[in-house]
Formats: sequence, structure tokens, C-alpha cells
Amino acid sequence: MKRFKPFRFAALLLALVIAAIPVLTACSTSDSDLLQKVKSSGKLVIATEGDWAPWTYHGENDELVGFDVEIGALIAQKLGVEPEFKETMWDSILAGVSSGTFDIACNGVGYTEERAESMSFSKPYAQTHMVLVVKKDNDTINSFEDLNGKTTANTISSTYAQVAQSYGANVTSIDSLSDTIELLTAGRIDATLNSEDTILYYIQQHPDANIRIAAEAEGEKVVFPVAKGEKTESFVKELDRIIDELRESGELKRLSEKYFGKDLTEIK
Repeated sequence: MKRFKPFRFAALLLALVIAAIPVLTACSTSDSDLLQKVKSSGKLVIATEGDWAPWTYHGENDELVGFDVEIGALIAQKLGVEPEFKETMWDSILAGVSSGTFDIACNGVGYTEERAESMSFSKPYAQTHMVLVVKKDNDTINSFEDLNGKTTANTISSTYAQVAQSYGANVTSIDSLSDTIELLTAGRIDATLNSEDTILYYIQQHPDANIRIAAEAEGEKVVFPVAKGEKTESFVKELDRIIDELRESGELKRLSEKYFGKDLTEIK
């Protein structure tokens, strides 16, 4: 039996610990800092609906396309990683970003002070207007104040639903714009609220749709949400830098005009 040599064993153990330090440090950094995690993994996990044209939808060949889809891909490219889009329902997007299931959401998310309490946001990269939509023959709803006691449909956690409720409407939960319009034209709801650009795009694609815009209001500053906390600070800073770069290069304006027919990237 070989004699146990404590000093040789201690030296070997120390060498193993020292060798492991870079690996442990890298793992710790990757786990705690979102920017490093994304770069280490080589991918940016992006949450999106895939059913809200022209922000995020499926094209003629069923490929995922849209204003936010292209911007999300550009952000990943600027970070030196691949975009990995995860399609999910709206009500799961913010919760998934907040929990770290998704790194970021590219889904036309509007900034609100309430959301800012639990999430971090990039600087605004677009600004929309909100519209009130009814059937063409509806002559009883011509303003947001007329929503009192009426029934609307939107995803419950959306700002559109919150605005409708603030005017006294009863909001029916719905998952997609197409389902919402179907309820509206069938007379099962009285109205719905949405982005002006989304509704105009829908009317362009469905010129016979039995809907009209009854009123318009100032919309939202559109931002990219990420989880809140120290671990995302460097990521948000880099995200803001990329947005500035895309704006200065004219890429944001070009994409907005491509999908909306006008520039929504001017922030007032």
C-alpha cells in the first residue's frame, strides 16, 4: 500500500481549485448578468405573439415576419448572436420575460408606469396611436366616453383593456386580433381598442371588413421589456445603444415605412 502524502495531496487539491476558478466565475457571471448570458449561449430568446400584423405575424410561406420580428433579428445580430423567437399568447409574454423564460419581448409593448414597477424597459423605439373600433352601422359609440356599460374585447393584461375598463367597459378576454374582429362583426361585443396602425393594416388586408374607427387617442411609447434587476442593467444599456444605432442609420424608419407605410419611430 502506498503511503499517503498529505502535502502532495494538498498541492493537487489547490491546483484543481485554482483551475476551476475561471469556470466557476464564468458560470456565475453568465447566471447573474443577462448580457453575458446571452453572449455565452450564442442566442437571444425573444417572446412574440406571431398573430398581430404588422408587428409580428406569419407571411405567405408561414414564416414569422413583421416590424418587431425584423428589429429583434437586428438586435441579435448586433449582439453577435442568433435570434430564437418563441411564439406565445400575449398574457404569457410579460410574465415570461419577468421570470427569465425569455430574454426580451418584441411585440409592440407599450410603456406604462404600472409595468415599470415590475419590469425594466429599453428607451422607446416607436410611438403609436390608439383607436376605438366598432361595426360600421354602430351609431351609438363615437367616443371613448361612450364605452360606459358597453362590452369590448382585448387581452386582459393589455393597455387597451385597461383603457376600456377605465371608461366603464366590460372587457371580454380574447387571444388574437382576428378573433376580436370576428366577435365584433358578429355583434357579440360592442367595440375594441387597438393600435391605429394595426387596424389600418387589417382593413387594408380585409377591405370588406364591417368595421370603422370611431375615435382616436394619443397612443403609447413602444419599448422592449426585460426582467427587472441588476442582472439586466448592462443588457438594457446595450439595447439602448443598439436602438440609437438603428435610428441613426435610418434602419428603424425604413422598417416602419415598410410595414406601416409611415414612420412611427419619431418619439414625441
